[in-house]
Amino acid sequence: MGNKVFVGNLSWEVTEEELQALFAESGTVVSVKVVTDKMTGQPKGFAFVEMAADADAQKAIGQLNGTVLKERPLTVSEALPPKTRDDRGQGGGRGGYGGDRRPGGRGGR
Repeated sequence: MGNKVFVGNLSWEVTEEELQALFAESGTVVSVKVVTDKMTGQPKGFAFVEMAADADAQKAIGQLNGTVLKERPLTVSEALPPKTRDDRGQGGGRGGYGGDRRPGGRGGR
């Protein structure tokens, strides 16, 4: 278990300061990051909270999962490590994209 926590199902109005205060009830909070869209700056509805210790993170998950904040039940769980480009299954060929798809077409042959 790590000390980083995923918080999902957030209302767009929730601020990092509000999450800081909520998670501080479970232990020492190191950082809070509400994830936003790069183009619009609009929150995406989830955040990451880093706790000082693994025990604090476990306590926060146990206490806060399902807690209602701004009329939405939070999903609080252990944050998974970020996927690398190789982990995402990207790459490889573009199979199945060849040829004319119209009826009576040659179908790429």
